[in-house]
Amino acid sequence: QVQLVESGGGFVQAGGSLRLSCAPSGRIFNINVMGWYRQTPGKQREAVATITSGGTTNYADSVKGRFTISRDNAKSTVYLQMNSLKPEDTAVYYCKVVGGLMGRVDYWGQGTQVTVSS
Repeated sequence: QVQLVESGGGFVQAGGSLRLSCAPSGRIFNINVMGWYRQTPGKQREAVATITSGGTTNYADSVKGRFTISRDNAKSTVYLQMNSLKPEDTAVYYCKVVGGLMGRVDYWGQGTQVTVSS
């Protein structure tokens, strides 16, 4: 069973930066969309940013201009550069990779905590 391994979360003051990384523990075939999601207690998980195999990106309005998603197809790795962080960005961040059989299998990471202090 392939797992996604996330890293880069932590504690930062408002205005600071963090870079999240997510890589699979094994091979995932037919990767198409990769993305980052976040969740806070009592709320639904929300999409933060996604990137297609062709490099098309999409961002939540709340992070546009501050976050940048990128991917390294050779390493099957997705990144999230987070700048100008705000306290409201505090959440558990999850990566998601869609691939596998016919490119329709969802793989999720275990989550990494990001805490932004005011």
